[in-house]
Amino acid sequence: MPHSPQAPLDETVRALRAAGCVFAEDEARLLLAAASGPDELAELVRRRAAGQPLEVLLGWADFCGVRVAVRAGVFVPRQRSAFLVEQAVVRARPGAVVLDLCCGSGALGLAMAAALGGLDLHAVELDPVAVRCAEGNLAPVGGRVYAGDLYDPLPAALRGRVEVIVANAPYVPTEAISLMPPEAREHEPRLALDGGPDGVDVHRRVAAGAPDWLAPGGSLLIETGRSQAGQTAAALAGAGLVPLLVESEDALCTVVVGTRPDETLP
Repeated sequence: MPHSPQAPLDETVRALRAAGCVFAEDEARLLLAAASGPDELAELVRRRAAGQPLEVLLGWADFCGVRVAVRAGVFVPRQRSAFLVEQAVVRARPGAVVLDLCCGSGALGLAMAAALGGLDLHAVELDPVAVRCAEGNLAPVGGRVYAGDLYDPLPAALRGRVEVIVANAPYVPTEAISLMPPEAREHEPRLALDGGPDGVDVHRRVAAGAPDWLAPGGSLLIETGRSQAGQTAAALAGAGLVPLLVESEDALCTVVVGTRPDETLP
């Protein structure tokens, strides 16, 4: 007797549940849609059960309603970071000069461009695999991707002109990386996770350089952990920015905003 149309879905769900996938039904439907046939489906299920990120297997992530291409070895955008995008969008405008630091796949900048209908978008990433991924995502919206460490590769013409800087820089304390889910610690670059002994090393560097690049009244927004928020805010204040802590209980996301004072105002 032939299998019913439901059989491949049911079998895939059972296999994913056995592997501990919490959203087995949703993942099964996505894998079925991505597979060209039974053999490819079996391979995708095997790789997912082994802990590979679903988004890498699909080749894309749905983030803020935008399809973001991802590839093996690149940080997968987290849904909680949609709150960071929301906070950045309300501080920007169509056509604004926006900088996405530690951009990974370029998801933050891409989502902002979609929400605002276009930006003068710039992004920086150190990892060469992520640079190529971000270039593919941001080129269609006119974004430029620079390979290098934080502000180092930026053109001098941007100095003092950036209205919004967004940074989902690594903020996991080094010793806590071993406690992360396998799909993160085994399949994402350590460079994208490791925030140093207290998780704030990169935040301090981002904050220190921001005033040179922000326009008067411009803002730096950094996603951080709740336990690191005070230290992140202190780093922004130490750089001369006015800090503001915003949180979303629903998204489980904490963002620290640092605004450069507008010296032109009375």
